[in-house]
Amino acid sequence: MLSAMSKRKKIYDGKAKTLFEGTQPGTLVQYFKDDTTAFNNKKHEIIEGKGILNNFISEYIMQRLGDIGIPTHFIKRLNMREQLIKQVEIIPIELVVRNVVAGSMAKRLGLEEGKVIGRPIVEFYYKNDDLGDPLVTDEHIFAFDWASPFEISGMVSLSLRINDFLCGLFAGAGLRLIDFKLEYGRLQNEDEDTLLVLADEISPDSCRLWDMRTNEIFDKDRFRKDLGGMKEAYQEVARRLGVLPGGVNQNAETRNQAIEPEVE
Repeated sequence: MLSAMSKRKKIYDGKAKTLFEGTQPGTLVQYFKDDTTAFNNKKHEIIEGKGILNNFISEYIMQRLGDIGIPTHFIKRLNMREQLIKQVEIIPIELVVRNVVAGSMAKRLGLEEGKVIGRPIVEFYYKNDDLGDPLVTDEHIFAFDWASPFEISGMVSLSLRINDFLCGLFAGAGLRLIDFKLEYGRLQNEDEDTLLVLADEISPDSCRLWDMRTNEIFDKDRFRKDLGGMKEAYQEVARRLGVLPGGVNQNAETRNQAIEPEVE
């Protein structure tokens, strides 16, 4: 018997998520996979239950952001691995907000990891896996028409608001938000006006999170740096946020199943 996943039209298959056609116009089903990649997919592993944890964590954060007026693509969580989202036109620019020096910034500028930045820095990256998502400036973005000056201004403004909120949210859980990646999309409303909305996910896959007291790492750097314990770290983030789901230790057969969503 074919699984529910195989019966649905696949729209996009990424490194960590798959998008399926939703059962209502203008919607998609976002499925969180257990695939874990680093260094532009050169390193790959299956971490059982990771997709479930990211689904619950991202749901919680998207809901909290919606509560403070941040427009997002999130509609609701459908089951352990899936969310119903609004279909948007993804802007091919990733924004990285940095509060503390880490990762590529440390290597690129020869700075020590852990150095606190005086004020948040927003960087732009061209969303292209084949090119390794290169760092770009706003001049590149405008010259090649990847986004308009109005959109970039809106994305930066929203990203800094999100950063302020998430720093407080994670601090309440004893975690320091080092940096994080955001993606945005264009959405047309009923009046055919184009709106800017937060898309993708916010989870330990897209954030660097350190324990505020010990600097222990609770994000995908545990995989990048071969530290081990990545799943346990994600579980701890979910536990501290109060969203740790049951049933994260699923076997391979369950891992590849998705419940046929009931869309209201």
